[in-house]
Amino acid sequence: MQSFILIFQIFIAISLGYFLAPHLSKGIKQFIFKILPFFSYILLVSVAFELTQALNHIKNPIAILPPALLIAFTTSIGSFFICLITYKLIDHQSVQGKISLHLFLNALKNIGKAFLALAVGIVLGILVNSSELQMTFNSWYLLVFFIFLIGVELAFTQFDRSWLSWKVLMVPVAAFVGSCLASILNYLILSNQYNLNEILALAQGYGWYSMSGILFTELHSAQLGGIALLTDLFREIFAILLMYCLGWRFPRSAISSAGATSMDVTLAMVKQSCGTHYVPHAMMSGIILSLLAPLLISLFLNLKF
Repeated sequence: MQSFILIFQIFIAISLGYFLAPHLSKGIKQFIFKILPFFSYILLVSVAFELTQALNHIKNPIAILPPALLIAFTTSIGSFFICLITYKLIDHQSVQGKISLHLFLNALKNIGKAFLALAVGIVLGILVNSSELQMTFNSWYLLVFFIFLIGVELAFTQFDRSWLSWKVLMVPVAAFVGSCLASILNYLILSNQYNLNEILALAQGYGWYSMSGILFTELHSAQLGGIALLTDLFREIFAILLMYCLGWRFPRSAISSAGATSMDVTLAMVKQSCGTHYVPHAMMSGIILSLLAPLLISLFLNLKF
């Protein structure tokens, strides 16, 4: 139910921006187009801040960091390469990007800004944790406002209908297959600590840490809930880095690695690194994976193998 509510809010925000856009004054539209590029860095600061907050509220975070990092890294890379291989086979032209010195330097510049934003968020989180301030941060309303702005921009963007084809559905399918294959590798490494169904379930969060942490705690244990939370936080960060490093070259693969976050947090990076044309791809992939994530987590946790 929670996933449907969040998706409904996102749909309302982007629809509101899309249909209000023609009625906005020229000055407001120019202002929106001017501030949009900065939103990706604001969201990065919020992600890093939430990560430090999460670590501060988890008992013995050092013990659960290694499996969380391992699962997050392998599932992100697995999704990326499964999607890349799939499109190499079924649609070779879709993975072709333009290589130029200008694009390469621009990518390096964006990566540098991304790391700076992450560092700012981490420093802010550490300062808050070390002080006596009791602060909780929720970036959801910031995301909803950003998605509204994306809706405004989409109203002035021309799209064809090719993104509705079955090829677009391969992006979330590749995320699922890549995550499952990565889980088998992770099980070989972590089999003395966790069952295969638990590792498979941990791979199904797709970056949606606000859902997975709570769901694992309710269905299994607080320890696995903490691992799920950190896994999806790290997966979001890895997806952002992949987006900036390779999104301009392999846009659909980068979107696949972003998982459920491609419809909200990393949507800013999709627009900036992959191009506005791929925003609908990201929205569809994110919606599908957001709907599947709680169902797949529940399914794998209930299986015993």
